[in-house]
Amino acid sequence: MEKITVTTKVNAPVDTVWAYWTSPEHITKWNAASDDWHTPHSSNDLREGGVFTSRMESKDGSMGFDFSGTYNKVEEGALLSYAMEDGREVEVIFTPEGNSTLVKETFDPEQTNPVEMQKGGWQAILDNFKKYVESKI
Repeated sequence: MEKITVTTKVNAPVDTVWAYWTSPEHITKWNAASDDWHTPHSSNDLREGGVFTSRMESKDGSMGFDFSGTYNKVEEGALLSYAMEDGREVEVIFTPEGNSTLVKETFDPEQTNPVEMQKGGWQAILDNFKKYVESKI
């Protein structure tokens, strides 16, 4: 199956965008696809071979899951590549564009949900990230 790509342009410098993307204290503030979900806790061992986990839950407590993976490549301020627990690969590229940063996330789709639904969910999280970062600077 073909990879899925989502992108956003964040009106903040790349060092700020990188810090907000990789720091657990920030991840818990933006990592949700909709207002009825949240990430109550997150951990991130930001190095090749390091593991990250974000606990994603519905705010009413009816469902939740751990989103986790292991980093294959970490290039500070530029690239994150990781494998999710199910083996699917994800690559996140941070490209400076003046005082803004283009964030491009490419991932292997899973087989359960339609591609458009997966793309929509990942794009919603990315849009939430942009909104969070821009509200803090």
